[in-house]
Amino acid sequence: QVQLVESGGGLVQPGGSLRLSCAASGFSFSTYDMSWYRQAPEKEREWVALITSSGGSTNYADSVKGRFTISRDNGKNTVYLQINSLEPEDTAVYYCKARGTRYWGQGTQVIVSS
Repeated sequence: QVQLVESGGGLVQPGGSLRLSCAASGFSFSTYDMSWYRQAPEKEREWVALITSSGGSTNYADSVKGRFTISRDNGKNTVYLQINSLEPEDTAVYYCKARGTRYWGQGTQVIVSS
């Protein structure tokens, strides 16, 4: 059974940082590219970042480039998202997803507010 469990969200002031984690199980994690997505209130879910299965390549949405860093630890079946210089516009529920699959976790809430 595929499981994706996101964690690490919270309330943070503008300019702050967070590290999100996504623990995966039930599939061969190290063979899948992994992505982070986010969904802000009353908006469509949007893709944020991708990392290839080996971790050798990453790609980011223009809106987060230079502030977000995606990484993974295949030994721990976990993908991370380091978020720096947080802005109120980053407020959203953040989800991870294995590329080409239909499985989503429950997400982790990030709220950026002073």
